[in-house]
Amino acid sequence: MTADDIRRAYLDFFAQRDHVVIPHAKLVPEGDPTTLFTGSGMQPMIPYLLGEPYPDGQRIANSQTCLRAQDIEEVGDNRHTTFFEMLGNWSLGDFFKDEQIPWIFEFLTEVVGLDPAKLYITCFIGAPEYGIEKDVQAAKLWQDLFKKAGVSAEIADIGSEADGYKRGIKPDERIFYYDGDKNWWSRGGNPEHTPIGDPCGPDSEMFYDFGIPHDPTFGKYCHPNCDCGRFMEIGNNVFMTYKKVTEGKFERLAKPNVDHGSGLERIAAAVINNPDVFKISLLEPIIDKLEMLSGKKYDSNATAMRVIADHLRAAVFLATDGVRPSNKEQGYVMRRLIRRAMRFAFDLGIEQNFLEEIILVIINLYAIDFPEVKNMCRETINILAKEENAFRQTLRKGLKEFKKVVTDGLTGNEIFLLYDTYGFPIELSIEEAFRRNITVLDNWREQFDARMTKQRERSQTAAKGVFKGGLGGHTMQHKKYHTATHLLQSALRQVFGNQLHQHGSNITEERLRFDFNLDRKMTLAEITETENLVNSWITKDLPVSFREYPTKKALDMGAIGPFGERYGEMVKVYQMGEGNQIASLEICGGPHVEHTGVLAEDDKKFKIIKEEAIAAGMRRIKAVLQ
Repeated sequence: MTADDIRRAYLDFFAQRDHVVIPHAKLVPEGDPTTLFTGSGMQPMIPYLLGEPYPDGQRIANSQTCLRAQDIEEVGDNRHTTFFEMLGNWSLGDFFKDEQIPWIFEFLTEVVGLDPAKLYITCFIGAPEYGIEKDVQAAKLWQDLFKKAGVSAEIADIGSEADGYKRGIKPDERIFYYDGDKNWWSRGGNPEHTPIGDPCGPDSEMFYDFGIPHDPTFGKYCHPNCDCGRFMEIGNNVFMTYKKVTEGKFERLAKPNVDHGSGLERIAAAVINNPDVFKISLLEPIIDKLEMLSGKKYDSNATAMRVIADHLRAAVFLATDGVRPSNKEQGYVMRRLIRRAMRFAFDLGIEQNFLEEIILVIINLYAIDFPEVKNMCRETINILAKEENAFRQTLRKGLKEFKKVVTDGLTGNEIFLLYDTYGFPIELSIEEAFRRNITVLDNWREQFDARMTKQRERSQTAAKGVFKGGLGGHTMQHKKYHTATHLLQSALRQVFGNQLHQHGSNITEERLRFDFNLDRKMTLAEITETENLVNSWITKDLPVSFREYPTKKALDMGAIGPFGERYGEMVKVYQMGEGNQIASLEICGGPHVEHTGVLAEDDKKFKIIKEEAIAAGMRRIKAVLQ
């Protein structure tokens, strides 16, 4: 089976078991200030796992695109990627272990065709100090399934990861109990660090055995959680059974939940019995293209080709979801991904522009199951090619100057010089130093920060007007600016037409930020007209209300939906005004004020303070109530 086959089979499998298959959420989470990216399949579902009713029902499944920026430095081995897909299914107070474990075993062994003799399982060993039982039920269910498949499956206690390296695996053992650091889920980690009031519970992980000889540098003996490469985790069932009520005390939930996540790329690697995920159908064609462009073989240049393939795949999906290269937040991560890919391309001898050719390969790989990627093809190429052109000059000049400036050692002053004068990224200076075995890196940060501090002191504006990133909360100010953002979009569409769409927003207590498509600078007259429209709707003190509709009906009735068909079956539609005076009709999750007049408290008016370009064909407005 190809990775596409696995994805489709998974969704069909759970659709046949009464699950509603929902679209994946964006890589940039809406209204969540705690994280830059959607990093797991569970993340968009957390409100519903915490008890909020889900409009599509109690059985849900999807394939969620994810990005973990913290894994950037890990990319280069055979299993780490920044971008990946998580196959997920959820029971929101419906079925539990008796159904979930047999289903997953059936999917992996009968649908996907994995050899059950190559599967190993971990379960929670219990925490008696908190009154939490050992998960005997899950272990017994797995054991019975293996027995029916003709596979010996003895159950053993491991405890901690360190204990695993000391003990190893005994003959016929296949199911292992680990402690709360490995087999307990909560938003805070193990039982001790579980936040009070949160649901939580044991999990049961599935590992595939590639049969690689154990590397004793990782520990004396191998076990499922060993990092030597023999075992790869391919999926995890979280059984939300408890709620932490006070420090040290847990109570059982009246209706427990199931949260399952399986890594698509890792299952695909198991299917071909190759621990190198870059050999699967979604990544190998990118490697093939890099071999053609460079004239070099993957086996001798694996690290560089893996980095390029992973980083550009991530960049394509970020562009599709509205992120643009910049020096802040998500845009900075995107820029870093593109620049690291280009740096490794130089190692392969690819000095000509090459991103478009790789991007087309990636888009073709996802065109059928992710039509939005195909629809954004030309815009994505333009965005990434522009970044490529800009950075290529920086890269050539920076590498040239690096050789001049850096000889025996690399200091913070030299890193600052390369960064400030030539625009050479800090992380590339560090990577170049390691690449060339250049050493006193020890205290470079102190020197670099001192130089940066002096530079900031010389700037009159550096410490002024710096807005907090992310949606900082649900205060009244956030609600006001969120409401004003809806009015701003409506006003811009009146001024420029309905072809104008939102491409991103950011709300703080100090201002709103709104990104939209426009291929030129706004004139002063257009800015004034936009402000006047928004202020007129504020002055009319329009009521703000919402109702839930089927998605198709919401779109048919004219509600603005920036994510098109990628919503679930039901959506919230916020309306500002009524009758013939509807200023805004938009699909949104909130938060908002109850009537627009609130925005004018203390005689404040809506004011656009900045309008600027952020990418080709893209503009950004910053506005305040003052």
